Amino acid sequence: MNSFNKDALSFEVQEFIKNVANFTISELVLKGIPFSHIETQTIIEQIEARNRCKKKLKTWFNTDNIYYPNKLNIEQTSSEITANYKANLISGDSIIDLTGGFGVDCFSFSKTFKSVTHCEINQVLSQIVKHNYKQLKVSHITCVNQDGIEVIKTTKNSFDWIYIDPSRRSDIKGKVFLLKDCLPNVPDHLNELFKKSTNVLIKTSPLLDISSGLSELKHVKTIHIVALNNEVKELLWHLEENYTGETEIKTVNLKKDKEIHFDFYLNEESTTFASYSEPLTYLFEPNAAILKSGAFNIIATKLGITKLHQHSHLYTNDTLINFPGRQFKITKQLPYNKKAFKKAFKEQKANITTRNFPEKVDVIRKKLNLKDGGENYLFFTTDLKNQKIVLVCEKV
Repeated sequence: MNSFNKDALSFEVQEFIKNVANFTISELVLKGIPFSHIETQTIIEQIEARNRCKKKLKTWFNTDNIYYPNKLNIEQTSSEITANYKANLISGDSIIDLTGGFGVDCFSFSKTFKSVTHCEINQVLSQIVKHNYKQLKVSHITCVNQDGIEVIKTTKNSFDWIYIDPSRRSDIKGKVFLLKDCLPNVPDHLNELFKKSTNVLIKTSPLLDISSGLSELKHVKTIHIVALNNEVKELLWHLEENYTGETEIKTVNLKKDKEIHFDFYLNEESTTFASYSEPLTYLFEPNAAILKSGAFNIIATKLGITKLHQHSHLYTNDTLINFPGRQFKITKQLPYNKKAFKKAFKEQKANITTRNFPEKVDVIRKKLNLKDGGENYLFFTTDLKNQKIVLVCEKV
């Protein structure tokens, strides 16, 4: 992103960008871009970035005269759904976002805070965000074209909340997963942050190991594990100055029409022991946020269900319960044996899941000559006797 070319905001160019939204880039190149005063690459970048926002950032997509940064900025930003979820967790008079990026989180924070400060070190991106906020008709976000950590060090202001989403890319190490390797290095700057706020919210990659994050940070009050349609999108770490209590884990799976929550304290999981049994009438598979949280024992005891095996993370019960994940009725239990399986299961298609099983799905499909899809769900797993089994299920 070399420049903010305002020529791309002219009525003619904007109408062209909207009208060719369904064209492929190769079709566009063949068709030709009918503007001599603006680079073709600039137009193509605007079209590509806008198209990526159709589902992820609907408000931006449906607002006139939005200027888009490059595709990477769009890929790295929060979705509007997860940004709104964050904004509903916290509120107050003032918040500062130290790593503002494309400004999606700040836009959501502006709904729950009286004053929002957006810090972005990249001059062009800062200009773009400032322009877009005018189009979005939000006036209480201040855009600051500076390094957020330097702003915190030099400002005399204090804030109700500090928000930070450190970059997980390093010029030296490439993609990184430890907080200390991200930019900025949050663990190194915590003392500076707490001088200006008692509450810090950190967004990290879903790939960050929770125990690793806890070892790098301090005063962690709550960790939110946020999944969207059963895919974990981000971890949110709420740090409160001087907090020394137990860390609470809050999992959520955001779906089109509802939010599915399961919460627990870390010490509950470490001091709880699940019960085990053979497969019963129903099978339960936790959603992705719960699997990320490691709530493998506490979910069984809190919901009164049993596990199939210590490492299988599948649960069973004779009664159907309201479960935060997928629910199935078990119709058959088979040993993992090709001959026995073929005799008992005549279908050509099945949806296959493996849990605590030595073979991968594609290997199983090839071995059993099964295509993907259909009404049957097969779980290849290990039971409490360490036997490899297949559970034939139908979705509840």
